[in-house]
Amino acid sequence: MNLTLRIWRQKGPEDKGQMVTYQVEDVSPDMSFLEMLDVLNERLILAGDDPVAFDHDCREGICGMCGLMINGDAHGPQRGTTACQLHMRQFKDGETIDIEPWRARAFPVIKDLVVNRNAFDKIIAAGGYITAPTGSAPEAHSTPVAKANADAAFESAACIGCGACVAACPNGSGMLFTAAKLTQLSLLPQGQPERYTRVIGMVDAHDEAGFGGCTNAGECTSVCPKGIPLNTIGRLNRDYLQATAKGAGNTPGA
Repeated sequence: MNLTLRIWRQKGPEDKGQMVTYQVEDVSPDMSFLEMLDVLNERLILAGDDPVAFDHDCREGICGMCGLMINGDAHGPQRGTTACQLHMRQFKDGETIDIEPWRARAFPVIKDLVVNRNAFDKIIAAGGYITAPTGSAPEAHSTPVAKANADAAFESAACIGCGACVAACPNGSGMLFTAAKLTQLSLLPQGQPERYTRVIGMVDAHDEAGFGGCTNAGECTSVCPKGIPLNTIGRLNRDYLQATAKGAGNTPGA
């Protein structure tokens, strides 16, 4: 395959970026999208040019590092797939592909296609954990958990924190990420003692980090590579309303 790539190039956070066009030849349909970028970078390095900076790590679809906007879609055209697991057979010979970083106020560009996603870390630091002592591992089935709750918690725990939900949202909201990290704790017994202080802290951190508000556009769920549903945000909203009614944001340990 021969492809035309239009890639966002930006030297640093304070620099003005622009789309730069590259031609890539002899691309195998069996290559992953990131392997195709590797081929481009090898050619750029041999030519003495600066390679395109992009995030990646496991390349197995489980770490969430490979955040790319591909032809306007977060992670590309194949639903339920991260950019690293997207294969070039999804594109046509001679096609022009636009590649951009996540676009959100909370995710400032570091260089080229790399953005700073530390805002997610701030949300987790505000309550995405359990501090109550749990002791040693309990005996199996000693604490019954309803199957519906266990399934929903596991579904939310699949979130890899890639940020596609933010990039796709017209408001730049990170509410699907926040809701997933809350739900995996709020539906299980271990998460109950801090359930309401947790939701207040994490939602406040979400807003302070510069994410937009959720208006239920649903774009977040359509691009989520792990298929986390929109009703996860509904659970967050319910817990938040209950927490404010209880005054959990003002009463330590409530």
